[in-house]
Amino acid sequence: MIIQLRQICLIARELAPAIDSLTHVFGIRSCFVDPGVGQWGLENTLMPIGRNFLEVVAPVEDSTAGGRYLDRRGGDGGYMVITQGADKATQLAARQRALDRGVRIAMESQRENWNICQLHPRDMIASFLEIDWDRHDDFNGNWMPAGGTGWEDKVAQDVTVDYLAVELQGPDPIAIAELWGHVTDLPVTRDGAALSIALNNVTLRFVEATDGRGPGLGAIDLAVRDRDRILAAAKRRNCYVADDRVDVCGVRWTLVDV
Repeated sequence: MIIQLRQICLIARELAPAIDSLTHVFGIRSCFVDPGVGQWGLENTLMPIGRNFLEVVAPVEDSTAGGRYLDRRGGDGGYMVITQGADKATQLAARQRALDRGVRIAMESQRENWNICQLHPRDMIASFLEIDWDRHDDFNGNWMPAGGTGWEDKVAQDVTVDYLAVELQGPDPIAIAELWGHVTDLPVTRDGAALSIALNNVTLRFVEATDGRGPGLGAIDLAVRDRDRILAAAKRRNCYVADDRVDVCGVRWTLVDV
């Protein structure tokens, strides 16, 4: 069962300030705007993180699901873990395992060459889990949520290199880890108190929520090439927390030198 993290989605009250801070602090570039999110009362922008992506969405209408999520979690923060299955069978098998556990399908769209399957965040406890299938079966290239191709010239890895880990929090990390392991059909490993699942390219880490914000996508580990530049930019934006951590758009970002 091969599942690759391709995209992390954050949600913000206002899109432009969030994009400005993320691009300034992490030395990344905007690459795509998807007008299709307007059907949910949202606007968005995507940025490459290596050959994968960071998306931010923000509500542009009242009484949206995204706006209610912001209210529930007390502000900007993590929203979706978006993955790519190695083939259509991988996606469909994960979909069925989710249904078998009573997880609702929040949204799905089946096309000739691209299928989306979003699993409901209330049922997955910590965030949306989206598993997509793309007929190109290319983990490093074509990605339809970013417009397919055409984003490659926006990839910049001189400062920020790639994702390493995603931290999901909740009241019972054991239960969250077990559920995500069941849906993805991947083993849950334990190192002391730490629970994790290894996707093809990153680690999903499951921890107890201790920040008062409840269940959610709370932290991301980044491989970085220019920590000093990130820290200097974070200090200018009042995002600096420690020499290995900055907080941007409601997410704790841990910096790991490569």
